[in-house]
Amino acid sequence: MTATGERRIITVADPAALAQAAAERVIARIDQNSGRIAVCLTGGSSPKALYQLLATPDYRQRIPWDRVDWFIGDERLVPRKDPLHNMSMARQAFLDRCAPAANVHPIATDTADLRDPDVSAALYENELMAFYGAEQLDPKRPLFDLVLMGIGPDGHTASLFPGYPAVEETQRWVVGVPKANVEPFVPRVSLTLPALASCREMLFEVAGENKRAILTRLFAGENLPANRARSQGETVWLIDQAALPEDFRG
Repeated sequence: MTATGERRIITVADPAALAQAAAERVIARIDQNSGRIAVCLTGGSSPKALYQLLATPDYRQRIPWDRVDWFIGDERLVPRKDPLHNMSMARQAFLDRCAPAANVHPIATDTADLRDPDVSAALYENELMAFYGAEQLDPKRPLFDLVLMGIGPDGHTASLFPGYPAVEETQRWVVGVPKANVEPFVPRVSLTLPALASCREMLFEVAGENKRAILTRLFAGENLPANRARSQGETVWLIDQAALPEDFRG
């Protein structure tokens, strides 16, 4: 697979329509793989409605749960029971009710020796490599079928913040981020741009008027991490009307 360099923008009416459109793309991507499937989830508030929708009977019955492995694009180094914990949010929303426990791959955060983000990052990188079956990514064989993404108010995506060294990493798959650029100011672990790009589809979800300013900067071509995040396959941005910059409104 080679990078297309293009993003496809799909606009929807509101957050409910956004979640439904995202759910359909998740199902469509899963349907294209008859083997083992890997999905990389995202944290934050935007995907919660999507996750809850996947647990409803209409969608739950369309997912071959035994063949899907669920990873996370970044994590905050807080205890699993902390509301800030990304994978725990996904677990509560749908994974614990639907997915086999062995198919859920969280980033380790709970023990004292894992409060060092570099240690947690190395462990998760090893887990990804073991799942992939190689220590080097092959452009012809993506790591993930689907990577879910969001954008922060400063243009970060996953936990890759503007101006941080992690954004420039080209060799490692996972890196530690000692301090976040936005709240909550806790250490993070994040997949790198090359690891996130190793997918058949990268799907951004963006909703709400508070995202309009950063989307204006992004569409103007500013050098933001979210602008540099592109799939080797297809890159799709789902945006609701409230978030859409004025210049892009019909």
